[in-house]
Amino acid sequence: MAASATGSRDTGPAAAADDRWRWFRGQAFWLVAPALLLLVVCLGLPLAIVTLRSFSEPQWGWQNYVWFFGTPVNLTVLQRTFAISAWVTLVCVIAGYPYAYVMTVVGPKMRLVLILCVLVPFWVSGVVRTLAWVILLQDSGVINSVIRSLGLGPVKLIRTQTGVVIGMAQVLLPFMILPLYSVMKAIDLRLLQAARSLGASPARAFAQVYLPLSLPGVYAGAIIVFILALGFYITPALLGGPRSTMLSTLIQNQVLSLLNWGRGGAMGVVLLIATFILLALAAPLSRQPHKTGSRRQ
Repeated sequence: MAASATGSRDTGPAAAADDRWRWFRGQAFWLVAPALLLLVVCLGLPLAIVTLRSFSEPQWGWQNYVWFFGTPVNLTVLQRTFAISAWVTLVCVIAGYPYAYVMTVVGPKMRLVLILCVLVPFWVSGVVRTLAWVILLQDSGVINSVIRSLGLGPVKLIRTQTGVVIGMAQVLLPFMILPLYSVMKAIDLRLLQAARSLGASPARAFAQVYLPLSLPGVYAGAIIVFILALGFYITPALLGGPRSTMLSTLIQNQVLSLLNWGRGGAMGVVLLIATFILLALAAPLSRQPHKTGSRRQ
């Protein structure tokens, strides 16, 4: 008579699969552990030190945050930082959307050329690109020379908020195009043909079929561009003026020029918290369900 002992371990296929899953989870943790350690050491630890200094220098307390919110200039610069970042994001969406769409409809060779045009700026230093914009946007630069040749007066672009938006948008445009392209290339273009065969005009078919399917790429690219724009320093410093100063410039002045780590840390923490709040408000948009039409290979 075969009697099964109570609590005996099952050795069937289910138990073997469960053992393999436990082993995989253990191995996956060790694969992720170096990246997590790098993030903690290179990002989490400096952020903790900056936050601690914002409360401890020159003495423990909230005095640095009271100073920040009690100084109208700081609040004005904070508002301007988010406004400039929003304008840069809007410009990148308007310029990047048609470019990414063209990348999905052209042939393989032309698509490769367009991808190279997006990636080549990454091979050039951001300082070099910004200095090139200084030459283009100055009062006697190429852009104003073209405007004068058209019989129009010169336009003030350098040391203005418009110049800062133009320079930042050029630098951040690839970060908008690449997420858009990754989403658009999976959309089946035959859906547009089906909509037109049912009587929809090209514009209506695009607005009601293609655009909703591409919105996840718009949300992803906009979030990336907006977050990166908030921390820009070199481009606003070289192209902007007193009326286009961003919070990163004030943080640099407090930390490096005045050696006031407490106030500089408070500025950084306020900017970080404000960014998290805006991302939390925008999160419901990115979580909206969007049906995707897969492209037949």
